Amino acid sequence: MHTLVKIKQYRERKDGTDLVVSVPDLKLGDMFQRKKIRNAEIRFDDGRHISAEQRKKAYATIRDIADWTGYLPEEMKEILKYQHMMRTGDAYLSLSNCSMDTAREFINTILEFALENGIPLSDNAIDRTDDIGRYLYYCLIHKKCAICGKDGEIHHEDAIGMGNDRTKVDDSSYKKICLCREHHTLAHSLGVIRFREMYKVYGIVVKDL
Repeated sequence: MHTLVKIKQYRERKDGTDLVVSVPDLKLGDMFQRKKIRNAEIRFDDGRHISAEQRKKAYATIRDIADWTGYLPEEMKEILKYQHMMRTGDAYLSLSNCSMDTAREFINTILEFALENGIPLSDNAIDRTDDIGRYLYYCLIHKKCAICGKDGEIHHEDAIGMGNDRTKVDDSSYKKICLCREHHTLAHSLGVIRFREMYKVYGIVVKDL
């Protein structure tokens, strides 16, 4: 179940933080005893609502997905909301008044949906993300260019070194980014610093590729 709670008190300790929370209008003691519940998820809401920029990114991505799938944008928006609920366990959201954190997670969901299904976007995908680290990770997982969204290949920001067999080198601790052939070639010609400055992307360490 998901419900809203109020944080009453907190106490910081060396190994973490203790919270005292209140759950309005619900009696949960019997459920805790019957199901022996000892763990729960918690999402913090700082009161900030979805920004105009977040809403713009979300609707632009929804339109692109709708165009590719053949659904009307409003239909696609509802489908993607339920996709988000299934992926995250979050409650139904409204793009008119959800929190900034919820909007950020929803943008993650719909961008990941586009990457997984090879859906082209009308703008560079990197300009749509609200969580660049997670986006770069999913580009690597799905082998899509982090800049344009086309099919990509792994680019190592950390040079493997001349004469080394790339198929045998353990690159699990190397900084990597997925780039299409065009942007991969450009990355080598510009160098790491100039390429980062130009496209606002960077290599990340992913050990499970």
